[in-house]
Amino acid sequence: MIIDVRGRAIAVRRAGSGHPLLLLHGALSDGREWRAQLAGLCDEFDVIAWDAPGCGDSADTPPVAGMADYADAVAGLVGALGLGQVHLCGLSFGGGLALAVYERHPRIVRSLVLASAYAGWRGSLPPEEIEARRDRLLGELARPPATWIDSYLPGFFAGAVPPETLDLVRSIMLDVRAAGMRPMLDAFAAADLRAVLPTVAVPTLLIHGDADVRAPRPVAEALHAGIAHSELVLLPGVGHACNLEAPDAFNAELRRFLRTVP
Repeated sequence: MIIDVRGRAIAVRRAGSGHPLLLLHGALSDGREWRAQLAGLCDEFDVIAWDAPGCGDSADTPPVAGMADYADAVAGLVGALGLGQVHLCGLSFGGGLALAVYERHPRIVRSLVLASAYAGWRGSLPPEEIEARRDRLLGELARPPATWIDSYLPGFFAGAVPPETLDLVRSIMLDVRAAGMRPMLDAFAAADLRAVLPTVAVPTLLIHGDADVRAPRPVAEALHAGIAHSELVLLPGVGHACNLEAPDAFNAELRRFLRTVP
């Protein structure tokens, strides 16, 4: 489904009915990464997974875009769909984006679920790590994705995953567009959302894999410490793409949490 959001085409996948649950994917990805959540939670929620600007079937973002631009696009989508308040769940970049949405548009957020999340790279990682990640990805975006996507898989998963999961991730990454990824990379590398954490006044769940090497446990614990009354769940033996590596456990924790939200 393609939605016009302030003159930009935004692609969404949608299933179910109930209170809206809006899913924000990570970088090098699109809404297809939420396949197990669309199927597993649609019995109780109106589950919506977007393709961020520049990803999947959505139109590209301008060459220079900040987190505020992505956050405004989320708010625009919520308005275009007439969703009112949403449970907002983001993975990795999407988790940081959820915080940016809360900072700019708190009235549309009913609850936050931050999965494998950062307070932006600048807000969670040492400068040398940010530089190394950014330089690596910028170099790879100059080449066809087929030449480099497999080198990322060990950082996404802590253990063996079904072949169909690997096929899904590869198929998504093969569609990565450099024109869409570069602005997202620059925005997130520069983002420091730590000042947002103490302002969060909605129920918040943090879900991280305890074997995540990209957003390791200290990153999760810093978010947890910064957001008063938040809950931190560590999925044992799970890596960064926790919604894909452990979809049943992820869905169970998400459902349990959302049922507690007033």
